[in-house]
Parts: sequence; structure tokens; C-alpha cells
Amino acid sequence: MLDKATLRKADIFSGAVVFLLGLWIVGQAFRMPMKDSFGGVMNVWYVSPALLPLFIGGILMLLGFMLSRTGLKTVGSAELKNTLQWLGSRRLLWFLTSDGSMRFYAASILFLTLVFLNLPRIDFFVSAVFFLFPFITMFYFYDDFLLKKLLALYAMGAAAFILYFSLGIDAVAASLVPFGADMLAICFLIIYGVYAWKWIRRDPSRRRKYRIAITMAILAPFFIGAIFKYFLMVPMPKEGLIVAVLDYLWYLEF
Repeated sequence: MLDKATLRKADIFSGAVVFLLGLWIVGQAFRMPMKDSFGGVMNVWYVSPALLPLFIGGILMLLGFMLSRTGLKTVGSAELKNTLQWLGSRRLLWFLTSDGSMRFYAASILFLTLVFLNLPRIDFFVSAVFFLFPFITMFYFYDDFLLKKLLALYAMGAAAFILYFSLGIDAVAASLVPFGADMLAICFLIIYGVYAWKWIRRDPSRRRKYRIAITMAILAPFFIGAIFKYFLMVPMPKEGLIVAVLDYLWYLEF
């Protein structure tokens, strides 16, 4: 467990981040109308939709300031100066490239790409496997060297998908090939699986973990997703290739 001084130094910077987040929320809230006319009726300021984000942003700014102030009072300005010097030294680079940081990067990239890149644009079932299979293989082998290799491949794939969608290639491909993004994601999953197998194929214990990773990555989303889709009648965030195939099977639309 970290000592109190280290935690208080972290509070200074985390408080600053919270303060800036609150400031950004307040700035966005001021872009909302404080009062306006709707249907000939003038609304007053105290029913403005900006009040809630203004309140939340103001509270975050206050709490962030208090957290930073408490941390600074505990460690003193000298320790803060030492920390700032550390942030400008080579030790920061070593920390950013350490194994612990790589694990943090891996988890962050996987969750961010799932929520903001894959789920809104790729079939739900493909997106779920696209998340679970890399996630399990990166962490289940307990090998930081292998994690870096797999993370590098996944990051290159994520960058390719960002370009694919941001440049509008998906719209062009959709007019030529149905479910183009889904098939592209499946192709990448196959490449990822072959690449991971190349690194673990000589180790029997890792081969067993690899089989477990594939099984869990496929069965979990199909079991849970099918329950929500066909029993609870909850639409998936994005319904593409796999949902179309399951619809044919479920409703016997042959």
C-alpha cells in the first residue's frame, strides 16, 4: 500500500484534473440557453437545462480545488517541486514504459475501443468477441512481454479501424459488400488469433489457456446476447452480420 505522502502528492494532480473537468463542464453549460422563448412563452432562467451541469461542474471544481489544497498542505511546496522535477526527468519515461503502465494502457485501449469505436459501428456479437478474446489473451497468460506484442497488434488494428470509419471507407464498402465492417473485424480477429497462437503454441499450459480464451470469448456474448435479443426483446447496440444470421435461424426465414 502506498504511504500517505505519496497518496497526497497524487491528490494534488488528481484534484487538478477534477477541477479542470468541472471547468470544462461549466464552460459547456454556459453554451446552453439560460432563457428563451418557446411557442411565444418566455422561459425564466431557473428552468434552464444549463442549471444541472452548472451545479455539477461547480461542485467538481470546488471538490477538485479542495483535494489539491489538502494534498499541497500535507506534502508542502518542496515535495511538489520534487514531483514536478520528476515529471520532467527520464524516470517518467521509464515509468510510462514499465510493465504496470503497459497493463493500464492495454485495459484502457480495450475498453475505449469497445465503447467508442466498435459497439456503435460493428455487430454486437462481433464487437463482444473483438473485446473479450484480446482482453483474455493479454492478461490470462501472465506474460508482460506477450502482452506488449498482442497490444501492439491490437493497437494497429484499432488505428486501421479508426481510419476506416473516419475516412468514410465504410460507407463506400457498404455499397459494395454487405456487412463490410463486420467481416473486416472477423478477419482481424483471425489474424490476431493466429498471431497469439504463434507465441504460445509450444507451451501446453498456454495452449490450454488459449482454448479457454476462445471458448469464453465466443460463448459468453452469444449466450447473454441471445437472451437479451430473443427472450427479453432488447435490441443490440449495432445489429449486423451475426444478428442477421441469428435472425434467419431464430425465425426460420429460409
